[in-house]
Amino acid sequence: MKEKITIPYIVGDGTGEDIWNASHEIFEEAVQKATKGEKGIEWVELHAGQKALDVTGELLPEKTIKTIEEYKVAIKGPLTTPVGGGFRSINVYLRQIFDLYVCMRPVRYFNGLPSPMKTPEKVNFIVFRENTEDLYRGIEWKEGTPEAQSLIQFLKDTMKTDLPESTGLGIKPISRAGTVRFARWVIDYAIKNKRRSVTVVHKGNIMKYTEGAFKEYAYEVAKGFPEEITFDADKGKIVFNDRIADNMFMQIILRPDEYDILLCPNLNGDYLSDACAALIGGLGVAPGANIGDRIAVFEPTHGSAPKYAGKDVINPTSFILSGAMLFHHIGLPGVSALIEKAVEKTIGDGIVTYDLARQLANVTPVKCSEFGKQVVKVL
Repeated sequence: MKEKITIPYIVGDGTGEDIWNASHEIFEEAVQKATKGEKGIEWVELHAGQKALDVTGELLPEKTIKTIEEYKVAIKGPLTTPVGGGFRSINVYLRQIFDLYVCMRPVRYFNGLPSPMKTPEKVNFIVFRENTEDLYRGIEWKEGTPEAQSLIQFLKDTMKTDLPESTGLGIKPISRAGTVRFARWVIDYAIKNKRRSVTVVHKGNIMKYTEGAFKEYAYEVAKGFPEEITFDADKGKIVFNDRIADNMFMQIILRPDEYDILLCPNLNGDYLSDACAALIGGLGVAPGANIGDRIAVFEPTHGSAPKYAGKDVINPTSFILSGAMLFHHIGLPGVSALIEKAVEKTIGDGIVTYDLARQLANVTPVKCSEFGKQVVKVL
């Protein structure tokens, strides 16, 4: 009897339907091939975002939360957060309620992808972003509010810092505890997956007690792995180093092959992962995962693009490769490898959607559904 792999999924909003329709058969075929028919997927559909709000009156129904908690993993399409009305980002909320403190963004060039670089084949690294702290905690006060005025007065009286009364304020929390668990997770990943190096990306020369502390805490963790980590170029060990954030943006363009894992605070990781995606064609081919100690949620890195919904033109590659990450995470690396190879072969054959075709010469784009069908054919 065929063993079932139960995977909760959220189609998502906007172009989510197009992406899901083009992708799920790829996952099913890859599982079938990699396990020689011994395993199959049992999908459990869940709702979140605008679609859930329309049906249930809630952006994130309790059933969705409970089901993800039960199965420990989920894959989701892009979600829309309604404008106004006090709605918070569902993506951020999911990370917070499940404590998904690791954001993982692999950046890898496939032959056939457009790139502004002369040697894009050198691009193959992972951006890891701390997911729960920094400015993304959303601790801020609008200019002119009593709270802002009170804090400005405190800064003036206690810190001797004179700010205009028209200043808006935000807090950038970076803790030892949050950084240590994040750095330990990333270093463990680097060791288990035999990676070459880990580079801390920070602006500690200016923000000494937040990003500077992030760097110091990460080094403290690294020193706890003397058998696996080195701080110079010793052979056979993972090299641990750091770079100032603005310099790192230059490094990924000029010398991408010198970097392997980038360990970033939340804001730097957000900026850097999108910039790195530009080296390989854009967010349409950049997968993502949000991982905690109990639960992992896999998702494309792009938005819901509602103006393209139902037009069958969006690029499903980010979602497909996010699925490949999910299978690797649940202990099926063979499935993951098959998906990645099939996507690489399809793109290498010049079969791409409009977002990539418009960056290439003499390439006719295919529909989202056609791209998915071709990947299945390759499988």
